Amino acid sequence: MKFSEMPYRRPDLKEVKGQLAGLTERFKSAEDYGTAKAVFLEMDELQRHIQTEHNLAKIRYDIDTRDEFYETEMNFWNEAAPQLQEDQQAWTTALLESPFRPDFEKEYGDLMFKNEEIRLKTFSPEIIGELQEEKRLCQEYQKLLASARIPFEGGSYTLSQMGPFKTDNDDERRLRAWKAEGQWYREHLGELDEYYDKLVHLRDRMGRKLGFDGYTVLGYYRMERNCYTKEDVERFRRAVVKYLVPVADEIYREQAKRLGKEYPMSFADNALEFRSGNPRPQGTPAEILSQGRKFYDELSPETGEFFRTMLKGELLDVLSTEGKTGGGYCTSIPDYEVPFIFANFNGTAHDVEVVTHEAGHAFAAWMNRERVPMELTWPSLEACEVHSMSMEFFAWPWAEGFFGADTRKFKYTHLSGALTFIPYGTMVDHFQHIVYEKPDMTPSQRHETWKELLGIYMPWIRLDGGIPVYGEGMAWQRQHHIYTRPFYYIDYCLAQTVALQFWALIQKDPRAAWERYMAYTKQGGSRVFTELLEKAGLESPFEEKCLREVCASAEGWLKGYDLTGLL
Repeated sequence: MKFSEMPYRRPDLKEVKGQLAGLTERFKSAEDYGTAKAVFLEMDELQRHIQTEHNLAKIRYDIDTRDEFYETEMNFWNEAAPQLQEDQQAWTTALLESPFRPDFEKEYGDLMFKNEEIRLKTFSPEIIGELQEEKRLCQEYQKLLASARIPFEGGSYTLSQMGPFKTDNDDERRLRAWKAEGQWYREHLGELDEYYDKLVHLRDRMGRKLGFDGYTVLGYYRMERNCYTKEDVERFRRAVVKYLVPVADEIYREQAKRLGKEYPMSFADNALEFRSGNPRPQGTPAEILSQGRKFYDELSPETGEFFRTMLKGELLDVLSTEGKTGGGYCTSIPDYEVPFIFANFNGTAHDVEVVTHEAGHAFAAWMNRERVPMELTWPSLEACEVHSMSMEFFAWPWAEGFFGADTRKFKYTHLSGALTFIPYGTMVDHFQHIVYEKPDMTPSQRHETWKELLGIYMPWIRLDGGIPVYGEGMAWQRQHHIYTRPFYYIDYCLAQTVALQFWALIQKDPRAAWERYMAYTKQGGSRVFTELLEKAGLESPFEEKCLREVCASAEGWLKGYDLTGLL
């Protein structure tokens, strides 16, 4: 069935709550494992259907936030989801206390019980109001970004559509684009500060109501961190400063030389990697998707079947249009056992990364679509990001079909960008830890904190105030994860470190690297992140040796890469 043909029906909240309660009571009264398992499977089917209806509403709202029907539906879900969480918690308690728990662990593994124990710590009926308000504020923030219209050179553009102008190889034009976008953020600075201030205090209050000393511990539980701690993340951050920041710094120094710019450079100059222009994909969006089909057809039988299913089912919405939420993501539609990719093509290399990155997520979901229970389809988020970031590197042999004459540029910037991203992503995480440790900071104090962290993690950036917001140390407000998914961003950094392991393996033996990737992916969400890595023969990013070695390998490749003719 095509996505446009999938019917959406708002569930009756009272009826669904009754179904959840009824299944919980039947489960608790089961006299044998066979009966308990049958109820367990019924519950899994109900959860699949609830998630399907929610995701259909969310996707269609994100495609056009001006759609009044789906805006109303998302308002419904923002109110309903926390209420359903109370009934789901009752089910969780029954599952954890079941006398048949050993039987379930034998058949389905013990991870779902470990995750359910974590989820119990994240909810109480007394925070339903805060959860509803949190969803409302996040939706308003995202709608504000989606409504942005940037006046530039006689036109009007969304934030996503400004991307090509912000990497234009004409210095003056590029700077004007950065200033134009920055001015929009400056004009809405009061709203952005207010949204975030409310969210920080709201989350701090939730944490304290649940018995924690603020939000941080609750935030880790909400992210289902089940195999590492805040201390592990702090150790990773120290390793990034020790090993990666110097490598990234040298990359930007070389870039400044290529551009004939003084180091450190402004945001606008950092965005241009070659004087002749950044790598651009060749062809229309349809042609990029067609090359994506060729890539997946030739990569493996499994990926070929997967991507053709995505195209046939219209399960990709990738054009940047008015009213569309920014960014990109992959989600699933469980009733139909298919993933869905949401993105914003804008004529930059990012368009190709959508076809590889988000499709990496989607392929992993496709490979595990029949797993029971549904939650074992996906692993934790940092493990999911390994699927996507690694898939980007597997596409290198097909890069010419995406980039044509810019292929050499692309490979250099893709690898160097993987290295330079990690300090930025780590800084985002460090910033959030400070904010939630000090929830009463004023907006100006948060901006000052961001400035200080820039000096540690991104010394190649010059803050001169010439670009509104960006040049003033306020650019964190464009990073929507900080608002909507606190503590998520470190997941990208951990995953990128693993993806660089795959990059190194691909250079030696692409087929063996793919076999290891499949060994990792086929596990779905059956194990915690560190165990998934171990089973696939990969090193944990929490080991200092791991980051040190991937930095050395990538740095060596970049230094030896022939840039002749690439000005």
